[in-house]
Amino acid sequence: MMPRNACTPGLMTLLRVGGIFSPDRLEATDILMAGKIIALGSDLDVPGGWPIHVEEARHLIAVPAFIDQHVHVTGGGGEGGCGTRCPEISAQEIASMGIGTVVGVLGTDGISRSPADLLAKVRGLGAEGICAYMYTGAYRVPPPTLTGDIQRDLAWIPEVIGLGEIAISDHRSSQPRQDEIERIVSDTRVGAMLAGKRGICHFHIGDGKRGLEPLRRLLTETEIPADQVIPTHVNRRRELLEEAADYALTFNASVDVTAFEDAGDGLSSFDAVSRLLELGVPPARITLSSDCNGSLPEFDAEGAYLGMKVARNTTLIADWQRLVHEGVLPLETALGLISTNVARVLGLHASKGRLAVGFDADVALLDSELQPQQTFVSGKSVFKTIKR
Repeated sequence: MMPRNACTPGLMTLLRVGGIFSPDRLEATDILMAGKIIALGSDLDVPGGWPIHVEEARHLIAVPAFIDQHVHVTGGGGEGGCGTRCPEISAQEIASMGIGTVVGVLGTDGISRSPADLLAKVRGLGAEGICAYMYTGAYRVPPPTLTGDIQRDLAWIPEVIGLGEIAISDHRSSQPRQDEIERIVSDTRVGAMLAGKRGICHFHIGDGKRGLEPLRRLLTETEIPADQVIPTHVNRRRELLEEAADYALTFNASVDVTAFEDAGDGLSSFDAVSRLLELGVPPARITLSSDCNGSLPEFDAEGAYLGMKVARNTTLIADWQRLVHEGVLPLETALGLISTNVARVLGLHASKGRLAVGFDADVALLDSELQPQQTFVSGKSVFKTIKR
């Protein structure tokens, strides 16, 4: 179910590019689009008189616009008081990185920021051309919701596609019991089924010694399928990343790596993906997200707040580019980490994550260094580098 204010079709556009990765390399060099991709080919002939704009970009390659499944669109933070709340993100900041779709999330602060604030921001981004969704809930359990009920949020609010980010193994979490975790995941699953959505549960994994154990128990002791549950920040500690690899292989599950600007005691997203691959995790089971505009707080050994930085999405793209430039993954496979795999995880794979006829015309144009130069969402240009 699509938000009514996001991904609105615009005028027809014919893109002529130097190459197309769907993510697989195609023979085609032209994309005809009007909200959806109408045709792919080479030297497409469009009848005269059609209301069409031709965009010549033979020096660029076209790839599926990126999908960021973890963005604090209203700003995160607050762990050090009201003066430490992070700023909101703009549509321009999102689109300039080749990102066409985001999922908004609340974190530690579910008090001064609410699901209603998040929904308003998501709809605002939609009005500016970004395809935007949200998770209901925040760190704590029971999670704050829009309607007073997880199932109703999933069933009645088009923009709500899951629950998150629920914090576990973290001193900032509400320390939920195992039965509470099972109940909210079950509620999310049923509410999503009623709405025809995937309804993932996006779990924030902290530094705590329990690590992924609550999720292991969930998948072992209940009938919940592994694709319902996505642990994120799995690279915040080396030991946690090793556990995440075993978790992915044991349950055939997906894990989400965060593009930390400063990984501290953990691993960068480049190093984390490289290590997961070494440990045998299939690339299709790995996704990348930015945690953009969330806080990067520092605490001492007793949990006292020391300071913080604000996360940006530039690291996400830089580390992804490095995976290709250094030969860790070919471009076709690497695109999955921030497009195809993410679309599948979120249940958007029937319309996003690929450049194919009938899919949403979400396209990022990249230069030879894989730097985004123009971003289209539903066939409309929402960002373009100004050439001087």
